[in-house]
Parts: sequence; C-alpha cells; structure tokens
Amino acid sequence: MTYEQAAARLAKLRDIIDYHSRLYYDNDRPEIEDDEFDALTRELKELEGQYPELITPDSYTQRVHGELSRLFTEVRHEVPLGSLQDVFSLDEVRSFDARIRETVSDPVYVVEPKIDGLSTAIEYRNGVFYRGATRGNGEVGEDVSANLRTIADIPEKLTEPVERLIVRGEVYMPHDHFAALVAAQEENGEQPFKNPRNAAAGSLRQKDPAVAARRGLSIFEFNVQLVEGEQLLSHAASLERMKQLGLSVVPFYTVCRTADELCAEIERIGTVRNSLPFDIDGAVVKVDSLDQREQIGTTSKFPKWAVAYKYPPEEKLTRLLDVEVTVGRTGVLTPTGVFEPVTLAGTTVSRATLHNQDYINEKDIGIGDTVVLRKAGEIIPEVVRVAERPADHRRFTLPTVCPSCGQTTARLEGEAATRCVNPACPAQLSRNVIHFVSRPAMDIDGLGSAVVEQLIAEGKIAHAYDLYTLQKDEIAAMEGLGDKSADNLLAAIDKSRGNDLYRLIFALGIRHIGEKAAKVLAEHYGTMEALMAADAEDLARIDGVGAVLADSVVSYFANDENRRRIDKLREAGVNMTCLTERKDDRFAGMTFVLTGTLPTMGRSEASALIEQYGGKTSGSVSKKTSVVLAGEDAGSKLTKAQALGIRIINEQEFLEMLK
Repeated sequence: MTYEQAAARLAKLRDIIDYHSRLYYDNDRPEIEDDEFDALTRELKELEGQYPELITPDSYTQRVHGELSRLFTEVRHEVPLGSLQDVFSLDEVRSFDARIRETVSDPVYVVEPKIDGLSTAIEYRNGVFYRGATRGNGEVGEDVSANLRTIADIPEKLTEPVERLIVRGEVYMPHDHFAALVAAQEENGEQPFKNPRNAAAGSLRQKDPAVAARRGLSIFEFNVQLVEGEQLLSHAASLERMKQLGLSVVPFYTVCRTADELCAEIERIGTVRNSLPFDIDGAVVKVDSLDQREQIGTTSKFPKWAVAYKYPPEEKLTRLLDVEVTVGRTGVLTPTGVFEPVTLAGTTVSRATLHNQDYINEKDIGIGDTVVLRKAGEIIPEVVRVAERPADHRRFTLPTVCPSCGQTTARLEGEAATRCVNPACPAQLSRNVIHFVSRPAMDIDGLGSAVVEQLIAEGKIAHAYDLYTLQKDEIAAMEGLGDKSADNLLAAIDKSRGNDLYRLIFALGIRHIGEKAAKVLAEHYGTMEALMAADAEDLARIDGVGAVLADSVVSYFANDENRRRIDKLREAGVNMTCLTERKDDRFAGMTFVLTGTLPTMGRSEASALIEQYGGKTSGSVSKKTSVVLAGEDAGSKLTKAQALGIRIINEQEFLEMLK
C-alpha cells in the first residue's frame, strides 16, 4: 500500500468508525456486530502504526467516544473514565505481561469478567448517594442520578459514612429481563433492542425514571475512582472494600502472577460465559498494585497497566428452510425463521425471530440461504448475515393480507411493524382472550389456549366478555369436554367475576400496562370509571406510571369499541372496584424475593399477602433485599442470597410472620 492509498483508507476508516460508534454509544442502536466493529478499529490501529504521521487528534484511537445528550445535565468527571486497550489473542496477553515486566518487578495481576453494559461513575458523600453519571466522552458525562436510584443494586446509603467515594461500575440488563423486554417490544410492534448492552444503555438514558425502573437494570462496580479519608494499596483491596460498604461488585475475580496463570483464567472465564445470567464480552487484566500502576503510566487514551481480552462470538452456519408468520394480540405480524437445527451457546436452535420487513431487507435474507446464527445476550438467536446464496433461493416479503383473517395488512407511519388492523381478526381475538384468562390476569382455571381457540373456532365466543354468557350445554358438547368439565369451567368463570380491579385492568391488554402498573392504577383510582375518566396529565403524575404509560391508557379508553367491551363486562357482573385493603404495615420498607415452589401457595398469592401488609416484591436479589422466601428447587436467587447474608425463610416461617 502506498502512502497515498494509506491516507485515503485511513480517512475512509475514520468516517465509517465514527458513524458506527455514534450509533453504538449515543443512539444505542448499532447496525453492525461488535466483532465487525473491532475489525475496523484493528485495521485503523495497524495502519496508524505503519504511518504515525497520518494520525489525527480526532481519530477513534486518540479519544474516548460518546456524545452527550441534551436531555441530561453535564457532569465533569473528577477522575476521567478512560477505556482499555483491546487484545484478541493469548499471545497478545503474553506480550502485555512481558512489557509490564520491563517496567516493574514481580507484578501481580487481577483478572475479572468484562461486563457488557454502560459505564457509570457514582459518588457518595458521607456514605450517602450523591450523584451518578454516564461515562460520556470520558471527561464529561450525563447526570442520570434519578435513573440510577431505581436500580436495586445501588444502595442509597453505604454501610459506613465514608467521607467521599467515587466508584465506577457497569450498568447491565440480566438475560431474563432482556428476553422479557424483547418479547414485549415484539408483541407491541416496536423495534426491539439488539442486545442487553444497548437495552441497558437505552433504559438508563431515559428521561422518565419509571421506564428505567421497569426494565430491571443491575450494576457491578469494578473500580474505586477516588476515596477520601482512607488509603487503598491494591485493586483487589479496593474490590473487597467496596463489598464491605454494601456495593455490588464484579461477581468474581482471580489474582494471577504469571502469563500462564493469566491465560488459564481467561480461558476458564470463556468456558463459563454462556452460563452466566448476564453478558460479558471479555476478560480484563489489571496490574494489582496501585503504586506499580503509577510507575507503568498511561497513554493519551489507555492505561498501560491493563488490557481487555475480547472473546470471539460463537457463530454457526445453518440453512433457512422457511419463514412462518404469526399474528399477535395487537395485530403485529411477526416472521419467524425455521432453520436446520444447530447447537449454539449450549442449546439446539431451529427457530429465530426475523422481527419485521426492514430487518429482513437489511440482512437480505431469503429462504434457502445459508446464514450465520449467533445468540444476542447468549439467549436470543439472531441472524448475523447471509453466508451463501443458492440459485433457487426465494426472497421473503410479509403478506399483504393477514394469514389469520384475510384482511389487508398495513404498516402505520413511524412504525417498523406490519399489522392486521381488523379488530375482528381471529388470531388477535384468540390471543386477547388467552391473555384475559391467564393466571396473572383473570385467572380462569381450565381455560387453556386450546380450549379458547376451540370456543372461538366453533363460534361460541368472539370476545372475552362472551365467556360470561356461556351455557353448560354449549361447553359440554365440545370435543374432549363433558358435564363435569363444563361445571368446573363455569364455576371458574363465575369466580373470576369477583377478582380485584387490577386483574381486570391487566387482562384488558392495554399496551405497556403490566401487572405492577395495573396494581398502581387500581389502587390510585379505586374504580374503573375513575380510571377511564383520567387524563394523561393526571396519569403521568402517578409514581410508577409516567408519560408513555399515561398516553397508552388514554388512547385505549378513547376507543369506542374498548369502552363497549368494558360495558359488556360490567353487565356480566365483573367487579370494577379495587378490593385491595392494606391490613397493617408490618412489612413496610421491606422487599421480598420469592424463589422456588412453595408447598401450599403460589407466588402470586404470597406476593399479594406481602403487599397487603405494606411490603414490596422484587424479581432479583440485591443488597436491598430484606427477605428471600424460598421453596423447593430454589435456584440462583437462593445462592446469591446466601452469599450476601440475606435472611432466608420458608413458607411456614412466612405464615408465622403473618400471625
């Protein structure tokens, strides 16, 4: 390559990298995979190494990337939040160790997992949470204190009143929360987040803290940036000190003394990464001694005393055999790819969502193509790219008519989803009724999806309210049922008339309104009539609701057909009043986590009792957890509670607390 060719290629590379890094860091919507971006930056570094005179101050290699949003107040970091030099082979790790030994004698290292999330700095003053900010460009970040306060792993108070402490951590989204979020986004026809890292970043940078609170974010602290009133001598000591203060620290780390030990630990972390409940994209190697770090020094962008080893993503080739289209309860048409089965991240994969037509077009996916599959967040299969295309491949386009009802489909302005807009679409009706009768909603026992679809197919019901006018002879005549089944089903339907209001609100399937939001609305307004009359401004002021949910509720009740359905339910005798009554406040200020199978009661029943006595429930264990109620086959939540020293009780002990 000539000097002129190198200069032209470097200019092109910088433009490409700047474009994609803005999408990744600032918009949380990357268009290319991490390894593709890493390949671009590696080429940039190699070319700049060959032609150092062509390095420019604005090159990606010379700065920490990240623009600031106008939504948040700027925070200047007292201690800059730099990035680490990436390495991609164990030979590079050995070279790093050799360079360190040229400067200091007998270095000791700490190896820890590199959490894939959004980097933040959190400050405590006199042991009390003061402020938290994103990394931003490393020098200046965004004040996201309100959103950080919603994360259960971040204590409002430390266990000791340390004069002043700034810690750096990584906000992440656990795999189970990411999977639930993507499923909800797909159901609502929204563009789903690409991976947990972008989901975490997009959630933390929301203007409305209620959105961040609903997303179930977590954090691991991994560095002490500044501490006043005490002295720390090593990185390992700082991790232990943060644990003592009640902070959630990186889940494990290992002290190593040789290059062989470093490589062995990196390989060990690589073998367990798929079993972790969160994403890691590498392993970080740091010199442990803070004095030795001073001797080793830093470059303009990276510390010389640390590197980040990046694991290659696990990818497999397979062939797309077909595309199936399903219709969700909101009318969204979702294409699902059917593949030749392949083992990926420890499980057999034969199906993966193709999201929407834009996704299919961008990836240029066709039936018959050989494609590269990987798992986003190690849990959700996704197509990375087309690897090979046969001559007889077939392009796929979402149907212009609904596969369920035959009516014309539409793509509304500003939406990525294609929808069936027919309110009488059988697929939507059946999914709406299935949601209505589900356990967290109206909890009508015996009405599984097969029975619901049979009732609709035979014309016995069209909407949820039709369930309340069913007759015994209609049910008993159905295939697979009979007199006894009919009696049991009618008894369950009749029982559901007396359900609490929040169950009905959730059962209606209002977009964005989950079970917890339904409880908040029911307890705040007291009756369905009051909720239906509320305006967006009043709704948005409720703690835990916010503008997005408020607009969704108002839009739902503005629809005449939805109001008619509620009138039908009222005529059928379905309760429209909040029945929840707090008995006393014995659990006030306490957060319970339920795990495993309880002997005599379901989790929903236990949760309701906890709330009746002023307590709260959470889906994850953290320093803020007061009690873990554990049953049989309790898993990782119980293990984490034991490690944190949190009180653990069984059902009998819980019942004693209620006496």
